[in-house]
Amino acid sequence: MEKNLTTGSVFKNIVYFSLPYMLSFFLQTLYGMADLFIIGQFSGTASITAVSIGSQVMHMLTVMLVGLAMGSTVTIGRAVGEGNKEKAARSVGNTVTMFLLGSMALMALLLISVKPIVSLISTPAEAVDGTVYYLTVCFMGIPFITAYNVISSIFRGLGDSKSPMYFIAVACAANIGLDYLFIGALHWGPAGAALGTTLSQTLSVLTALTAVSRRKTGVKLRKKDFHLRRNVISPILKIGVPVALQDGFIQIGFILITVIANRRGLNDAAAVGTVEKVIGVMFLVPSSMLSTVSALAAQNFGAHAPERAHQTLRYAIMMCVGFGLAMSILAQFQAPAIVGLFEENAQVIRLGGQYLRSYVWDCLFAGIHFCFSGYFCACEHSGISFLHNSLSLVLVRIPVAYWASIRFADTLFPMGWAAPAGSALSVLICVCAYGILARRGEKVRQAG
Repeated sequence: MEKNLTTGSVFKNIVYFSLPYMLSFFLQTLYGMADLFIIGQFSGTASITAVSIGSQVMHMLTVMLVGLAMGSTVTIGRAVGEGNKEKAARSVGNTVTMFLLGSMALMALLLISVKPIVSLISTPAEAVDGTVYYLTVCFMGIPFITAYNVISSIFRGLGDSKSPMYFIAVACAANIGLDYLFIGALHWGPAGAALGTTLSQTLSVLTALTAVSRRKTGVKLRKKDFHLRRNVISPILKIGVPVALQDGFIQIGFILITVIANRRGLNDAAAVGTVEKVIGVMFLVPSSMLSTVSALAAQNFGAHAPERAHQTLRYAIMMCVGFGLAMSILAQFQAPAIVGLFEENAQVIRLGGQYLRSYVWDCLFAGIHFCFSGYFCACEHSGISFLHNSLSLVLVRIPVAYWASIRFADTLFPMGWAAPAGSALSVLICVCAYGILARRGEKVRQAG
């Protein structure tokens, strides 16, 4: 259902929109973690490593799809803010057609590239077969993964963050049940984990389509709205492509760090993969705030209320800073216990605890630049987000991780600092860019 977020308390609107999104992200992370947790109960370290590596590849693809769909969220949000229902309908229809065609092509490309991908990321020999099985099954489900994220982006553009939460709740419950069936009862290992994930995503999409057919969204779609139009697709891609590339580069950075860890041995690879799952949970607030700021600010820019967009950014940053500090302090005392929830290998727990204690500070710094990225997308300057994330990756994250891996062979603690150090650079660039945009906006208002 369409909801106008251009009136009322800015803080209440943030809470109203972000809480369902946060729960959605938690559920999405939970069913990803369920694969790792359940396979850890029934299989050995090699299978755990296969699932953790395979899920990182899938996470990279998913966040790139979400990033590309951000263009749809913003363009639909701006149309809603303007009160232009016809423009919103065209954006929705073109989004559906574009992503449907793109997902089919992507699925075909990935299926013929499975083994080269597994080889490229230096998967440990013991985990190669499991990773190939996992990715092959997951790649078959790319159209359904795409469909879920596109439908969710459309609803969020309309101001509705609750419906996607319900869709992912269905997927989460189904995935946990299917994991115990395929991994526990049938002993299908990594392939079973992938099949459970793919089938649960399919069920989620069917649930979403049923909801769309029965619910009034406030936007009436006609057949001609699904015909691809350059003037409709262009603004979606202008915003979405830089975000998708930025998210892709970030994930490539994570995968390169995983490659570095993989070359240190199976225990180091398992430790890094496990901590990535834990960090995924801790990034609930930062990730939800990125989408919240982009959706709310887009509607307010569309309604010509830039000050409300600025307030949205400020409130979101304050919330992220508070949450990031709390998580970082907690991890200093409980890191081994947290990693121990997913691993029984004492060596993996020790290494994972070291990695988590330093890596966790990224929750604080990333939360800030996530909020800025959402704002930049809303004001159609998503290229800034691409710039700061790319510089962070190339200048800090990868070099620091590589240097720490070579210099400190017996501990993962220094290597964990690569992520927060990179995010600190991103924050600095974002603050400078925001200041420049604010001064430009003030000059425009004075000239007007």
